[in-house]
This record gives sequence, structure tokens and C-alpha cells, in this order.
Amino acid sequence: MPVIYLGMNIEEFHRSLTGDRPPEDLTLSLTALWWDAKGDWTKAHESAQQEEGPAGAWVHAYLHRKEGDLSNAGYWYQRAGKLQARMAFEEEWAEIVSSLLDEKHPSR
Repeated sequence: MPVIYLGMNIEEFHRSLTGDRPPEDLTLSLTALWWDAKGDWTKAHESAQQEEGPAGAWVHAYLHRKEGDLSNAGYWYQRAGKLQARMAFEEEWAEIVSSLLDEKHPSR
């Protein structure tokens, strides 16, 4: 089971993007999505690669889809247990962030 960060909601996550560095207590997957939102695909990919398990695989898949490497993305979606996304990148990003923030407490 992936480590889920429960310390903030998606609005607070969005507000954290005004900083120069991600909050120190984010999971690697959320850190990857933070860097992606800041426009740094390389740092995002490096963070995603460090997290093993479904959360890291899902973020890894999203990043490769965004990069245009659909076959590599397909591999990572499969590892994450997800269907390959067809939605806009921004929509998928928000879905992943929300899921990683709220998975343990969906009623929050």
C-alpha cells in the first residue's frame, strides 16, 4: 500500500505551488506532481522513479503520457492497476493529487 500524505487538501497543495521548493513532508509521488505543476518534468520524473508501488507507478504513467511516450506510459498504467488516461493532463493531474491526498479519508 502506498504511503498517503494526509496533511493537506488539494487547495492547500495548490497554494504550496507558490513556493520555490515542495513541502518537505510530501510523499515522493506528490513531490513529483508538485514539480510537474512547476514545469520541471525532470525533477518530477526523478521523484516518481523513487517511489515503488501503485502511487509511484500512476504518477510515472502520467508523466510519460504527458511526455508523449505512450507505450512507456501504458506499461506504468498497467503497473499502477489503472486504465490509460484519455482526459486532459490537467484533469488527470488533479485526479491523482486528490486521490493521493484523500485515499485514506474520502469523506474529508
